[in-house]
Amino acid sequence: MNALEFTYRRELPADDPVIEDLHARAFGPGRFARAAFRLREGVPHDPDLSFVATLADRVVASVRLTPIRIGTLPALLLGPLVVDPEYKGKGAGKKLVRISLEAARAAGHRLVLLVGDEPYYGPLGFARLPLYAVTLPGPVDPARVLIASLAHNAAVGLTGRAESVR
Repeated sequence: MNALEFTYRRELPADDPVIEDLHARAFGPGRFARAAFRLREGVPHDPDLSFVATLADRVVASVRLTPIRIGTLPALLLGPLVVDPEYKGKGAGKKLVRISLEAARAAGHRLVLLVGDEPYYGPLGFARLPLYAVTLPGPVDPARVLIASLAHNAAVGLTGRAESVR
């Protein structure tokens, strides 16, 4: 069996309907109540730091980074990361996270926050924070609040409320 050869590129405005459909299929209507969604609500993601994976010119996965603030520090929120169920486990999601983190680092960003599973995101550079060090605008399991430091010691002593940047 041949490995799938995904192509990766920046997200384009024309990709939005396909990405929104992927979000709806993967996360359902409950996505609107999640704390991470509430952070992103009404705030545009950064198109220079948001990427898609395509296969035969069809968008099959997406990751977005959205500007936020943690306390007084600028940061980014990763997510949603979504992969078409047909292509889960094939590496597209992890590659998209790596691409987006490298683009954020190159653009001078220092911190990326997400709510996710440490076994999946840990090998990609994310670590758990002390419980309740960073709070979100809604209920969230504090063990799932993860941070990637894109600069040396950027997350040392990090505390505060994650808030939208409007």
